[in-house]
Amino acid sequence: MATATMAADTGQKAGFWIRAIAYLIDAVILLVVQYILSLVLRDAAGIVSFVVGIAYFVYFWSASGGGMTPGMRVFGLHVIRTDGSALTITQAVIRYVGLIVAAIPFAIGLIWVAFDSNKQGWHDKIASTYVVKR
Repeated sequence: MATATMAADTGQKAGFWIRAIAYLIDAVILLVVQYILSLVLRDAAGIVSFVVGIAYFVYFWSASGGGMTPGMRVFGLHVIRTDGSALTITQAVIRYVGLIVAAIPFAIGLIWVAFDSNKQGWHDKIASTYVVKR
């Protein structure tokens, strides 16, 4: 565990722009999936889109998905806990809720990554995570 913590502290943390581009890739993937589902499930399109978004990020951020979404995979980025371990499903849900909270006030909590010494947005701080390059 000590080596995992050291790796998390000394690893190269991903900055704002690379994370933003990775998220845009994920957003395009999600929009396509959500659009197709909305055509099939017209009456429940809103709730289905919300559930698909949660399922997408929670799966890929947790150990089940290897700690990286398809957009993150393009750039070799991984979400890890600050102790260097992989996220559990519960921790991934906390990070997702934190992402929503960080986006509400004009995305200030997301832009925070650009100015934080550990390159953590509010959602990273809430969930005790780093995004690192590997």
